[in-house]
Amino acid sequence: MCKCICSHFHEPMLTCDNCGEDIMLEEDMKSHLLLSHLENGMHCPLCSLSGVSFDELCFHISSAHGEKQHGAQDQAHLTVPSGCFSAADSDGTKCKKPQTPESCSATSEATPTSASTVTTDSERQKQNRTVGSGGPSAAESAPITSTLTAQIPDTRQISVGDCNEDSSETKPEHSKAKQKRLSSPGKESLFSCPMCALVCSSCFILQEHVELHLQDQHSAEGSALEACSPARTSPSARSLSGEKRFECPMCPVVCSDSFSLQEHVELHLDDRAAVNSAGSPGSDLKLARWLQQEEEQRRRQEEDQQEREEFKKLQRQFGMDGRGGYSRQMERTMERTVDRGLMSPAEFHCGRAEMMESLASGIDDGRTRTQGVVTALSEYYQTDGRDCVHVWLSADTDHYCSSAGDKGWGCGYRNFQMLLSALHRIDAYAPFLQEKAVPSIPRLQSLIEEAWKEGLDPQGASHFNQRLQGTRAWIGATEIYALLTSLGINARIIDFHQPTGPGDTHIRLFDWVKQYFQSSRSSRLTPRLIRTSLPPLYLQHQGPRRSVVGLEQRKNGSLCLLLLDPGTSASHTRKLLSGNIVSASVRHIRKFPGSLRHKQYQVVAVQGVLSAQDKQMSILNSRTLRAEKIP
Repeated sequence: MCKCICSHFHEPMLTCDNCGEDIMLEEDMKSHLLLSHLENGMHCPLCSLSGVSFDELCFHISSAHGEKQHGAQDQAHLTVPSGCFSAADSDGTKCKKPQTPESCSATSEATPTSASTVTTDSERQKQNRTVGSGGPSAAESAPITSTLTAQIPDTRQISVGDCNEDSSETKPEHSKAKQKRLSSPGKESLFSCPMCALVCSSCFILQEHVELHLQDQHSAEGSALEACSPARTSPSARSLSGEKRFECPMCPVVCSDSFSLQEHVELHLDDRAAVNSAGSPGSDLKLARWLQQEEEQRRRQEEDQQEREEFKKLQRQFGMDGRGGYSRQMERTMERTVDRGLMSPAEFHCGRAEMMESLASGIDDGRTRTQGVVTALSEYYQTDGRDCVHVWLSADTDHYCSSAGDKGWGCGYRNFQMLLSALHRIDAYAPFLQEKAVPSIPRLQSLIEEAWKEGLDPQGASHFNQRLQGTRAWIGATEIYALLTSLGINARIIDFHQPTGPGDTHIRLFDWVKQYFQSSRSSRLTPRLIRTSLPPLYLQHQGPRRSVVGLEQRKNGSLCLLLLDPGTSASHTRKLLSGNIVSASVRHIRKFPGSLRHKQYQVVAVQGVLSAQDKQMSILNSRTLRAEKIP
């Protein structure tokens, strides 16, 4: 780049070929070349960028003109052989700077780090190409590109990728841009691995990391061919450090090397061979059986889930869901009444105190009771009802309707209260009753629990988990039978389990009730109105329970039951006691065969008392309690 001339003092002079400046000493020439031409004289051969250092120019060409370099030449990188600075442009021409020994030594002394680094990267690129097969790949070219970009010092951030080839900026403008870039705060360059998610801060670490990738890949391919076992790798099985993991094709196990995977797969094959030799479950027949078992197991699980849901619904329906009993429901009802403004707080506390007093005594408060119903019916049939040939009435029975504390679930207890009100008026049964008055619903629950403790109806006790108090559980014919038996009263359960008349009617039920009332008279001449001393019948079907207090026989021979329903309010029942509208009220208690069309009906009838021996026999028989079926 420079040559020697002689001055008039016959001393050697050094002249710069770039600018023509004469410099006396060789050290000054080196400084001149470094400061004036190498630092600020580098320009891009592909665009108008100039006024940058060699490191910046390398970064610019690799980032802004990487694709064009690959299209023009096969080797798209800058090489600096033997420590001298040179760059290949897109036309394949060299820089015009001559490479004299002085200049070479000067440049090598000026930038030793850059020259050695680029040379080392070129050698590594050649090594990477010898490892792979074929032309340069993305994995091979990426480390070299990263190496060139790593020459930028960490203390400055250079952005020359936005330069345009057609730009007409002048050299002073580039100098200003360079000063602006050099004065801006720098950021550390990061290099990402093209084969995994690793990010390195140094290009040399990245290059070594990529070489390890290539070595592991070749070793894994060789071991897989030697082992001849099914093994697979996926990008998701690689760790962040670049280490590969091998997934088993037969289970979710992940091994760290191919040898462990081979042993693991061989264990799979050995187990399968042993099972096949034992009974061949891997065959189509065994597979079909296994699928069938799975289907049956899934179906059983769905059935169990549905059964649990239905059972919970039944628990809510029959008051077995633990939401509290009579007292709790009464309190909640009164609280809602207070919230709606229909009851004052003072009335609420007074009503709650009265309820607690009644529950403590065990006697019903009588607020839902209507007395003299059967007597009013007897007076009605004496003066009216001429279309009836015969009318049978039970003993005098009080009507008990549901209250706020048992609405929706207390009909069984209310019908038993009606039966007890009649038994208290019959001399044959009154001595056997423990309570001298009709007990309350919580007291009836307690009496049924005591009957279970005596051994009556163990199946029913198990159904209610030996507990009724504090619940809203419905009771039926078996609980009424157990309670009457514990009191020493003989009771029967008659089951009309299927319709016996046209239109799904129960004609046999009406005939049986007629025989029940006729059994009280032995004479052949039957008057029109018969007042018997028989207790009412407890009638049960799916839904509400009712009490049979009488029977009508019409002129056409049809029969009609007279029923008292706990669902009827006390105010409506008291209309039977009024003489002017009693005819309209009687129509509500009449039930013809066409009105009773449920599939099944059960009747509990009281027929006498039990001796001590008969009571023990009834307790033993109740272990397998069975009703009398008709037909």
